[in-house]
Amino acid sequence: MSIAASVAASTETSANIASHLPAMAKRQPNRAALILPDGTTITFAELDAKSDAYAHGLEKAGIRRGVRTVLMVPPDREFFPLVFALFKVGAVLVLIDPGIGRGSLLKCLDEVEPEAFVGVPKAHLARLLFRHPFRHVRTLVTVGRRWFWGGHTLPSLRAAGGSPPRPYAMTQPSPDDVAAILFTSGSTGIPKGAVYTHGIFDAQVRSIRDTYSIKPGEIDLPTFPLFALFDPALGMTAVIPDMDFRAPAKADPAMLVRLVQAHGVTSMFGSPALLDALGRHGEKTGATLPTVLRVLSAGAPVRTDVLVRLTRMLPAGAEIFTPFGATESLPVASIGSKEALGETAAGTAEGKGVCVGRPVDGALVRIIRVTDEVIPSWSDTLLAAPGEIGEITVRGDMVTREYYARPEQTRLAKIDDGGRVVHRMGDVGWLDDRGRLWMCGRKGQRVVTAKGTLFTVPVEEVFNGHPAVLRCALVGAGERGKQSPVLVVEREKSATIGDDALRAELLAIGAKRPVTADVAKILFYPKSFPVDVRHNAKIERESLARWAAERLA
Repeated sequence: MSIAASVAASTETSANIASHLPAMAKRQPNRAALILPDGTTITFAELDAKSDAYAHGLEKAGIRRGVRTVLMVPPDREFFPLVFALFKVGAVLVLIDPGIGRGSLLKCLDEVEPEAFVGVPKAHLARLLFRHPFRHVRTLVTVGRRWFWGGHTLPSLRAAGGSPPRPYAMTQPSPDDVAAILFTSGSTGIPKGAVYTHGIFDAQVRSIRDTYSIKPGEIDLPTFPLFALFDPALGMTAVIPDMDFRAPAKADPAMLVRLVQAHGVTSMFGSPALLDALGRHGEKTGATLPTVLRVLSAGAPVRTDVLVRLTRMLPAGAEIFTPFGATESLPVASIGSKEALGETAAGTAEGKGVCVGRPVDGALVRIIRVTDEVIPSWSDTLLAAPGEIGEITVRGDMVTREYYARPEQTRLAKIDDGGRVVHRMGDVGWLDDRGRLWMCGRKGQRVVTAKGTLFTVPVEEVFNGHPAVLRCALVGAGERGKQSPVLVVEREKSATIGDDALRAELLAIGAKRPVTADVAKILFYPKSFPVDVRHNAKIERESLARWAAERLA
């Protein structure tokens, strides 16, 4: 059997998501798995060996199969081997975005009742200040200098693995065993812990690989830590940028360009806000990304002008893909920039929503009529009429089945379909006659007037085409069912047109289309829109609605 065939066989037979790493270490041992901000490289063989050493240490310390373990370590040289070590021992990895705010973070920790805690010194100090959420923690590991709190350190974990590190016989879970609890950002509601099994992780790795034709040996620039975890499993070199991952919109675009050019990056992932800044930098300086074959962006719809600017930085044949999905299910659908700019952008400008492409293989996407009620079981009577906007649902191996310790939210988001779980995305949209999915916004942010329902994205995209508009947000004033639609506008910084003139032009644009004809109130927001903490791209329309209500009172 060839090496490639043996690698394929090993990844097929092991349910542990960590099994992809040793498979890639056998296939390309001396290739860089990680290139860190200081220029240091870690090969696949080194990453696998280091994670083996940590796995021995974690097991000896009491972090074993099923132990809920919070990891609070920045995405640096220790983050990746620790994640794979936790998977190898079969622990349940708990990841919470620190940017969600102290109150939400502590609530998430309280719900998950962690039994082990692995963190940098600053995280341990926070643990000591806010003790209650950590009341069940029995095992401590400090990544960095351990002060007075006791527990284990990384050197002590490594020592347990021997020198050189002994190979670790990783736990062989079933595909249904829990691998991780990943918390949503809470940008459109409360943060919730999506329960990931090893099988779900594996389905996601395979879907991303097959959908985007990713090959081992490629070089990726991931600007979102969670997505970076896929790189070693896919055999890609991850170039870790020197940036604050909690604020992707503030990443230095010149630095990103330098990394692409210095390392021959072939693939990159970035939020729409980061790509907007990168594209504007390219437009201003003439900088290019000459080796990039694909760009992936998720977290919010990507505006047409962002696609246009970034496309000019890429070589011929390269594409920007905008996978649609969520923490609870990724990917669901995908579209490339060639189709988006060449075909669907015109429909977006006319108020049809943003086309997010065709469902990926293995994802069954269906549209149901909009309701805020629990749906216990699937019936085809739930389906919306062809072409009607409704709630997007998905069924497939990449779909999570529950939220941790949140049975009510699980009931609201999941539908039993003959033993298979259907996830209600919370987004609304419709399917065209070519099977493409058009996203029309969040269900909870719809504006319900006496005349009918307006959905955010179709309305906003009509107005976003005006050159003086950076972005806008549709919000409702008043009681749902009797709401008045209000358009809140964030102006382009370079725009010189006055508010009254711009308002008149926008009203004239809206009057030409049925989807926007009822928008009669326009307010100009005096600063940048409030956005989510994870991608800096989802507009916090609830906050803007409160602001608008105060101005209209």
